Amino acid sequence: MKFRVLLLGLSLAFPVIAQDSRDAAFLAARDAFRNGDRNKFERAASQVGSHDLALYVENYRLRMWMDQGDFAAIRDFLERNDKTYVAEKLRADWIRWLGKRSTWNEVEKEYPRLLAPEPELTCWQQQARLARDDRTVLDEAEKLWLTMLEPPEPCRPVIDAAVASQRLNVDDVWNRARRQVEGNRPAWAKTTLNYLPDSQAPDAKALDNALNNAMSYLVRQPANWYTTRPGRELATFAIQRIATNDPRVAADELEKLKSKLQDNEKQWAWGQIALQAAKRHMPEAVAWYANAGKTALSDEASQWKVRAALRAQEWGVVHKTIEAMPPTLAQQPEWIYWLGRAHRAGGRSTDANALFEKIAGQANFYGNLADEELGRSITPPAKANPPTAEEQLAARNNPGLKRALTFIRLDMRTEGVREWNWALRGMDDRSLLAAADLAKRNQIWDRAINTADKTKSEHDYTLRFLAPYGDQVRPAAQNQSLDDAWVYGLMRQESRFITNAKSNVGASGLMQLMPATAKWVAKKIGLRNYNHSQVNDTETNVLLGTSYMRLVMENLDNHPVLASAAYNAGPGRAKKWRADRPLEGAIYAETIPFSETRDYVKKVMSNAVYYSALFNGKPDSLKARLGTIGPKTSDAMKDADLP
Repeated sequence: MKFRVLLLGLSLAFPVIAQDSRDAAFLAARDAFRNGDRNKFERAASQVGSHDLALYVENYRLRMWMDQGDFAAIRDFLERNDKTYVAEKLRADWIRWLGKRSTWNEVEKEYPRLLAPEPELTCWQQQARLARDDRTVLDEAEKLWLTMLEPPEPCRPVIDAAVASQRLNVDDVWNRARRQVEGNRPAWAKTTLNYLPDSQAPDAKALDNALNNAMSYLVRQPANWYTTRPGRELATFAIQRIATNDPRVAADELEKLKSKLQDNEKQWAWGQIALQAAKRHMPEAVAWYANAGKTALSDEASQWKVRAALRAQEWGVVHKTIEAMPPTLAQQPEWIYWLGRAHRAGGRSTDANALFEKIAGQANFYGNLADEELGRSITPPAKANPPTAEEQLAARNNPGLKRALTFIRLDMRTEGVREWNWALRGMDDRSLLAAADLAKRNQIWDRAINTADKTKSEHDYTLRFLAPYGDQVRPAAQNQSLDDAWVYGLMRQESRFITNAKSNVGASGLMQLMPATAKWVAKKIGLRNYNHSQVNDTETNVLLGTSYMRLVMENLDNHPVLASAAYNAGPGRAKKWRADRPLEGAIYAETIPFSETRDYVKKVMSNAVYYSALFNGKPDSLKARLGTIGPKTSDAMKDADLP
């Protein structure tokens, strides 16, 4: 609850038990590696023996001694353990080490052997190619310029080379700086503008004032500010910064300045005002986007233009904006769906249905809605045959899965999840189902769900939508008069059923309760002698969580969409995001300003549809669950202090 990143890597599905002295030896070796204590490391490493994680101890040793330059030992390890997660990570570390020492031949040899190179490593490889004057790198550098607004350090020389090659002009520099200002990366915008020739660069102090003291900057501009491009561009930067706080004030200021700005400059400024207005659900947003004309919009600005049009029911704007999106963006399920809806609103049912067909059948929010637009029920597909004894044995003996289970047993869930996910690479559906079954048998619910979620043709939705802790959850839901499918849908999204899950802001347990919320609910329901140490107790957590869900429902029109948004972002925000008139539930969900909450609500509601179908043995309707969101009211909530 309340804006958090769930740290699934820091919790357990079962107790930690050091099964033998080799566990202790491994943990001691890992700690010595982290502390750089080679003597302690070697003493511990000598006792690890044939432990499932012995491979990591060898990796630690090679990383500790990398400065000795024993390339043969590293190559031998990589060869023996090819395609493993630990080999991938060691190779990545080695490439970084080699790149920092300009050992370019070795970088070029090792980079192609990476299976999933990170952008930083790609830049080391590009530096290696630049060192031998491979000019094709410059084409790739231009892509970095366009897409990487906050480049890691190894990418800087590659971008520098693109600028030095004169492939990028003054317009390219200003356009990149605009994207960085829009993305709230003012420091990077300053770095980008350093690429301008001295004669065309803005004054450093003026740039700083435009970004950090925008209104003061506009008031104190020199009379001839508009006679130079830097003067005009900094004025639009100031408008953008004002818009992040108050789009209407920014619009007023732009009206005063627009006659002095060139078309592309004022259109960009209007686009920035419109973006901020759309995020605030301001009715002027659509008109301000219209003022932006044909200025190039960022992906975020394009999407918010559609969202503003959805709330205003401007289907023509929805249609034109989605069709103008870059192809990779337009092909996302949400924009395929809403383009289909725009076609249908315009009387083009055949075109609409063709779009719905593209995403129908997908087990997600927009796949569900597309199915219903086509008149199809939402039901789980036929259940695949359970894994055979041979498939189960193969899963148990998979070295990567074994390492993952051992990490999780040793309370190293982050490492375990990484190993598990890597081990799934290239698995077919039967292998994935066997791996999901293995996770379920070990009560590692999150890995069972995420693994079953990857199947393409053969599916088991009882694994995708696991419902553990039924003896606690379903009676608690019934006692609170809640739909148990919705409760499970929310829990699946909150914690993936990890009882000790803890978020980065302190939310805990199956239902991810914030300390203050748990305390408030405990008092509200008369739970005596409650203290926060009880929050990870399954029965207590479920009691408090379902009680809070009921209270939120009662305060928000008994609407599960509003209540789901409130559970994640707080009831005040969920109430504020309603429109001045009734709003389709799907539009409310799509136009939630916070990306985490928007994604959360869509997943919770889609989850609930599948849980309902599994629990009740009959199809369910997402559209019916989404319903209509009532208009804003000035009425106070029933519980004024509801957290």
